[in-house]
Amino acid sequence: MTQIKFGTDGWRAVIAEGFTFANVERVSQATADYWKANPVPGTEQKVIVGYDRRFLSNEFGRRAAEVFAGNGYEVVLTPEPTPTPAVSFGVKNQNAIGGVMITASHNPPAFNGFKLKSYFGGPAEPATCQQVESFLDRNPVQAQDLNAAVKAGRASVVDIRPAHYEAIKKLVDFKLIARSRLRFAHEALFGVGAGCFDELLAGTTCKVTTLNGIRDPWFGGINPEPIEKNYARSAAYLRKHPHDICLVTDGDADRVGGMDGRGRYLSTHQLICLLLRHFVVNRKGRGRVVKALTTTSMVDKMCAAYSLELVETGVGFKYICAEMLKGDVLLGAEESGGIGFPGHVPERDGILAGLILLEMLATEKVSVNKLVASLEKEFGPHRYGRIDTHFPLEKRAALMDYCARNPPAKLLRSSLADVKTYDGVKFVAQDGSWLMLRGSGTEPILRIYAEAKSEADAEKLLKLGVKLTNQV
Repeated sequence: MTQIKFGTDGWRAVIAEGFTFANVERVSQATADYWKANPVPGTEQKVIVGYDRRFLSNEFGRRAAEVFAGNGYEVVLTPEPTPTPAVSFGVKNQNAIGGVMITASHNPPAFNGFKLKSYFGGPAEPATCQQVESFLDRNPVQAQDLNAAVKAGRASVVDIRPAHYEAIKKLVDFKLIARSRLRFAHEALFGVGAGCFDELLAGTTCKVTTLNGIRDPWFGGINPEPIEKNYARSAAYLRKHPHDICLVTDGDADRVGGMDGRGRYLSTHQLICLLLRHFVVNRKGRGRVVKALTTTSMVDKMCAAYSLELVETGVGFKYICAEMLKGDVLLGAEESGGIGFPGHVPERDGILAGLILLEMLATEKVSVNKLVASLEKEFGPHRYGRIDTHFPLEKRAALMDYCARNPPAKLLRSSLADVKTYDGVKFVAQDGSWLMLRGSGTEPILRIYAEAKSEADAEKLLKLGVKLTNQV
């Protein structure tokens, strides 16, 4: 039996190796058994099932739906590939006990995955995922053919995207956006976000250009992740055809990245800081700010300047979600481009993030580059770098132990101020620059992160991180 283990965000494996129909049945049965053993008062015995554009995702989604139907749940299955945030919103909106999204998000095309959503419309907590693992293979798989389940009234195939669109339009000044005449490009990275902004902004004065919107299970030869190296094609297009801004969504459209209107890279950190400034300065918002510890230290400086409480979490939006469930959160953000917003489900939403950035531009009436320059003038330059390197899983614990026990006295020219070890190891210098080493929760990869005042210094810190890996 293949071991099924939940990582940072769900269970992922290579299609036809670990990610098979038999294993999707096993994990769906375990999930059904877990929910049966742990009912949530006030929810219905209903499950929302969605899927992305990966190879066989629709068939894997159908199989999961058949297992839930076979276990007596009412099932809502999406008729076509759907953004993860639409599934999360559907769970909360329809009062379901939970949901499943078949996606491997930004992972290479060979992977697929099983994201578990809890009744509150956000990622399942680590304890829930561990409990689901404990239910694996306790009971034989029970399934009902989808057509039979539909005839029996136990299953329905329904497009849940329109309800999500209506909900997020209410969270922005949509009339302002509608009359803004913004020229907006959307790099969909061949993912499920393709077409979303066209539908949302249809009938407005905005002009939407969707780039790389066709369905391609190989994602045009890239991993559908909002990082600079994946933007080459769309950047070349924007240099010839300028827009006001280009937003990027990942494979399942729960994360956001960006470029300016001429194809110059905007980091996820810059977008997070722009959104935080917009919420405080233009919307006059208050509340706690939650960030994963791999997110720019500019957020720390902004919170200090705006007198906002800052909460730092481990990597994985489930930790940010836990804080959002406590309430009074103005913004929740992680380095990978996952951002959660008040008044919505406690989930990252790349589509909503895009709309709020459009609202920001419509409000400010200046270029995104001027807004970034204004942030850097106030809070200083922050340059970030990341290396993903293969590293033996069996040596990872020893490396983390070595780093925690042997911290460098300085990071470049600044004395060490802090060492954080609750998710990997992070060294923080007095001047705010930092270096972090952390193993991926979903792949046999070691991530090395760094931030400093210049790109050259960030590169030096990354090289120091690589040097540390050679110690074990």
